[in-house]
Amino acid sequence: MRIPPLALSVGTALLAGVAQLAPATASPGPTEKLAVDLSSLDENGLYGPPEGLRSLDYEFCIPTGDAYAQAVRAIDPSVQLFPHSRGRIGCGEHEVLAIGNTHQANHAAILRSLADLDYIERIQPVDWE
Repeated sequence: MRIPPLALSVGTALLAGVAQLAPATASPGPTEKLAVDLSSLDENGLYGPPEGLRSLDYEFCIPTGDAYAQAVRAIDPSVQLFPHSRGRIGCGEHEVLAIGNTHQANHAAILRSLADLDYIERIQPVDWE
């Protein structure tokens, strides 16, 4: 799936507005926030042996509020929000659990764009049990 330029423009505009909402705090850089090994994924966002390829689900927390949800969804259309779950990542009281998936076009660029957001502290693989 290719993300149309208009969607990227809308996402950029939403991010500009949300950036003003986010508190200024010292946080790790995008590389340190991304606990997903992008080199293990193929061009389709899948990993594993050829006979058992699978996508990678990842989780992160965002602040509560529609502006944050819209901004994140503009970047990553696979994101689902779970406001009543802390996830393994441990979202706080004023945060929402977000789970995305690598089986989409531009998965690496999407993950990097999410990691660039000041209000996302960490992106890690989901540990489904």
